[in-house]
Amino acid sequence: MNSMTGYGKAEVTVGNNKVTIEIFSVNRRQIDVQVILPDDFSAYEMPIREIITENVARGQVTVRVSAVLIPDAKKYRPVEINRELAREYAREFKKLAKEIGCEDEIDLELVLEAPGVLIPVRQTAEDEKTWRQFKKGLDKALKDFLSMRAKEGRHLEEDLVRRVKNMQSELEKVKKRAPEVVKRYRKQLEERIKAAGLSVDPEDEERLLKEIVLFADRSDISEEIARLESHFKKFYEYLKEKEPIGKTLDFLAQEMNREINTIGSKSNDHAIAHSVVVLKTELEKFREQVQNIE
Repeated sequence: MNSMTGYGKAEVTVGNNKVTIEIFSVNRRQIDVQVILPDDFSAYEMPIREIITENVARGQVTVRVSAVLIPDAKKYRPVEINRELAREYAREFKKLAKEIGCEDEIDLELVLEAPGVLIPVRQTAEDEKTWRQFKKGLDKALKDFLSMRAKEGRHLEEDLVRRVKNMQSELEKVKKRAPEVVKRYRKQLEERIKAAGLSVDPEDEERLLKEIVLFADRSDISEEIARLESHFKKFYEYLKEKEPIGKTLDFLAQEMNREINTIGSKSNDHAIAHSVVVLKTELEKFREQVQNIE
């Protein structure tokens, strides 16, 4: 079980750059990957997306990459010369010198310093060596990211198990109390008849029994109890799954809620009503935590 929130970071040297890679995520029902890259690394977007979606099933995941040129590498950074632009500068400089009566020769250094003449050679994703360097950092950040999600997932699992155990304990109280509800109802009917000073003849006894049977049928919660117990059992089975179970647990919580609501509507007993409140409270906390699970 993994949490949908996590964070991982790595720093790596890629070509002449010191690159920082951060991966972090927040809750989201579906997988949504956002990649923020410097222009020099824009070709890495699709490979990054593929790697993330292979490892993450749910959540909004952001991969943020920043790059800084290593100071010592600046003077060694390879360049290209825009020759056509250099010629244009030289022609314009000569033309200007003639117009203003300047007889000095046009200096090559002046042309090379003109904007756009010298172009730094950029290393891109097409460079396999550069990609291997980058991926080494990406793998490290991803490993830390997934490790944090797994660690938080273990804490979530402990909390969910505690909530389910609390619900199981409360459901046991309901099971013990349920058979007493019909007995109490019959006793109340008899007491009312007696208090009214009425006698129960054989014909009235039969009607009384029919009323009790009807009440017992309306208030029978044995099926709901059995289904709720089955849902609890399913929960423990899902915990053994290797695949993401967030959506599955969300659906399971809805089914639990349906059975608890039915028990509450059928029962005509203050003790069971109190247990239903406890069950709903625990289930609500359960559902909140499920929203954080991948």
